[in-house]
Amino acid sequence: MAPTTLDAHTALIVIDLQQGIVALPTAHPLATVVQNARALADAFRARDLPVVLVNVTGGAPGRTEQSRRLGELPADWADLVAELDPQPQDHVVTKRTWGAFTGTGLAEYLSQRGVTQVVLAGVATSIGVESSARQAHELGFNVALAIDAMTDMSPEAHDNSITRIFPRLGETGSTRAIIDRLAPAHSRHTP
Repeated sequence: MAPTTLDAHTALIVIDLQQGIVALPTAHPLATVVQNARALADAFRARDLPVVLVNVTGGAPGRTEQSRRLGELPADWADLVAELDPQPQDHVVTKRTWGAFTGTGLAEYLSQRGVTQVVLAGVATSIGVESSARQAHELGFNVALAIDAMTDMSPEAHDNSITRIFPRLGETGSTRAIIDRLAPAHSRHTP
């Protein structure tokens, strides 16, 4: 599938492509995921559309059956991967929960810029990406998901999000299909 359209005021949100996460084993090659996320970021930047780069530095404090205590993390664990080529105009969000909107001011940042749609990419499909997509949908944003610019630690979890969850939250498509839906840079107007 491909998104039917992208709103004139669309933002890209890249989830958790950071040193500590990309070092983990994943269902799909991370080099391809990062390359596609970078292509999206470059396309959004070329059109003066917001690029939001998200990292995670902890977890929600609630009790769970499957504990994921991170312990002492390396100093560069939360550093965004250099391949994303972060730019000064990019908005960086540091989260401590699965979703990028909880306690980060991201919804306000996007609303102040007139954003009505978000495109999501990153890791992990069933955790950070899905949680952020659910939050964006609940907040009233149109949602598009670049399925070849994301992966998970579990192939089954990735497939479940792609086939069962994401079609209920927005539209899915490849990096190329999403870039093709972006209006040319000269037709963009910022609010």
